[in-house]
Amino acid sequence: MTERKKKFGEEIVTVIGDELNIGDTAPNFKAINNDLSEYDFYKEEEGKIKIISVVPSLDTSVCEIQTTKFNQAAADISPDVVIVTISNDLPFAQERFCSAKGIDQVKTVSDYNYLDFADKYGTLIKELKLQNRAVFVIDKDNKLVHIEYLEQNTSLPDYKAAIEAAKNLI
Repeated sequence: MTERKKKFGEEIVTVIGDELNIGDTAPNFKAINNDLSEYDFYKEEEGKIKIISVVPSLDTSVCEIQTTKFNQAAADISPDVVIVTISNDLPFAQERFCSAKGIDQVKTVSDYNYLDFADKYGTLIKELKLQNRAVFVIDKDNKLVHIEYLEQNTSLPDYKAAIEAAKNLI
């Protein structure tokens, strides 16, 4: 399995897995919904344009900004677009965060139990068992049309590029 070096603040960390490419089929994955039920990406998001926002932990300022920005953008996008935020936070923490911050347009799912998303999308930070910050835009046929793997986890992704990529699919 491929290992890549990224930054987490001042620290150099190892991210495990292969990076996906535009045009690849986005892998199906299972995760955990906030109500502890199993989340099946293909089943639950079938026929939709999807933005996957990957954050290390919702309980940090940069992850909060990223999630809030996508939540605000969701109001201006077609109902054919779903935004899913994934982290390794416990589902209880994700639900509490969304409730406290008014996040009501973005679905949060947790990869803490299976690490299936991290394995298939190449986002697991080996030393911390957290997700490396990334954004994926996926069309209705599950083809990747936009990918951004961030080199520095304290940097924010290019929201506008991801939103435009999704809007171009409508």
